[in-house]
Amino acid sequence: MRCDRGEKAEKIPVATAVAVSDLTPYAEGSIVSRTVAENSAGTITAFSFDEGQGLSEHSAPFDAIVHVIEGEAVLTVGGRKITAPAGSMVVMPAEIPHSVKAVRKFKMLLIMLRARKKTSCGSARRIGTKSG
Repeated sequence: MRCDRGEKAEKIPVATAVAVSDLTPYAEGSIVSRTVAENSAGTITAFSFDEGQGLSEHSAPFDAIVHVIEGEAVLTVGGRKITAPAGSMVVMPAEIPHSVKAVRKFKMLLIMLRARKKTSCGSARRIGTKSG
């Protein structure tokens, strides 16, 4: 399978149970990433961080969710430090500066959600609500 940029992307097989912790190996002194899924709605990327490794402060144009699979990390979102152990999730809103630091080796899934276009009346469409 080829991506628009001409790069070969190794995605996970469909309709198959995959161990999330096996998607990216640990590498000494490094961060390893692998795109799991990508389409117009967003991307899901698996990461492995060696102890002490991290992503410096940055922002993104989309909301993102970090799901910690194993280990522990400290995320800073808008200046607020959040300790995130295995099994936890942290929402990082679009345009808010954030960073990630491995307290010890850890693995995470990063889910990037592309912004929804607003309706002509200026608000996003609500789904799953009943009127009246």
